[in-house]
Amino acid sequence: MNITVNAGPLISLIAGILILIIPRLLNYIVAIYLILIGLIGLFGVGGLHTT
Repeated sequence: MNITVNAGPLISLIAGILILIIPRLLNYIVAIYLILIGLIGLFGVGGLHTT
C-alpha cells in the first residue's frame, strides 16, 4: 500500500486548525507557513512518500 502525503496541503490544514483554536497565533503561523513553503519550493521536496 502506497500513501502519498503532500506537504503543502498538510501544512495548510494544520495552520488553519491552529488559527481557529488560537487566533492570536495568526502572524506566527502565516510567517512559518510562508517560510516552509519557500523552503519546499527551493529544495524541491514535493511530498513525503510512506509505504
